[in-house]
Amino acid sequence: MDNERMEPTSTILIVDDDRDIRTLLADYLESNGYRALCAPDGAAMWKLLDEGRPELVVLDLNLPGDDGLTLCRKLRAHSTLPVIMLTARNEPLDRILGLEMGADDYLPKPFEPRELLARIRSVLRRSNAMPTGSGADKAQQMKFSGWTLDLTARHLLNPDGIVIMLSGAEFRLLKVFLEHPNRVLNRDQLLNLTQGRDADPFDRSIDIQISRLRQKLGEDARMPQIIKTVRNGGYVLAGQVTVEPQA
Repeated sequence: MDNERMEPTSTILIVDDDRDIRTLLADYLESNGYRALCAPDGAAMWKLLDEGRPELVVLDLNLPGDDGLTLCRKLRAHSTLPVIMLTARNEPLDRILGLEMGADDYLPKPFEPRELLARIRSVLRRSNAMPTGSGADKAQQMKFSGWTLDLTARHLLNPDGIVIMLSGAEFRLLKVFLEHPNRVLNRDQLLNLTQGRDADPFDRSIDIQISRLRQKLGEDARMPQIIKTVRNGGYVLAGQVTVEPQA
């Protein structure tokens, strides 16, 4: 028996209009110690989100009614619930748009259920991880340039105290930058620190997430002042970061 099956059961919501895929994935996840909920469309998804309280959503891009991108955008507007997007193998634009809408990871179809299981475990580990690194292990808030990252609520507060929702991927990326202020981090380092994997030559996920972060920070894309681009180097969060520990 897999050791991870001894962990507390997590609930996974599978949203796919293909009944055979839903059944296959649900059976596979349940055989590996998870509780699986299934929805064929957005209406059923919203109902199960309220009733079933899943820890992660596996969301197909092509759905009747609201498609996966629309559902992910609506979900991300008020929740940091992790989302893994299922996309068509031959459509890289779909994967880019999925990340732009706030998905935490993506998996092209067709795929092996074992690979999806590995992605689910990885995203859940990152989502449940406690803050670590650079004095932030006991931090409750990290402040920078008038902004505040709340590590307990996992959201961002602008200088006026207004809550800015972040996806799980955006939260982890910003936290990594705040743990390494004024240090240039390249794409491989950022991907490894946030997702625990190496980048392939065509992986644009970090660039997309940085673009989203800059938008939420109100940055001018041509002359960003907080998250700066270092030519042929990577990215750097400029400025002072202060950490407030828990009482």
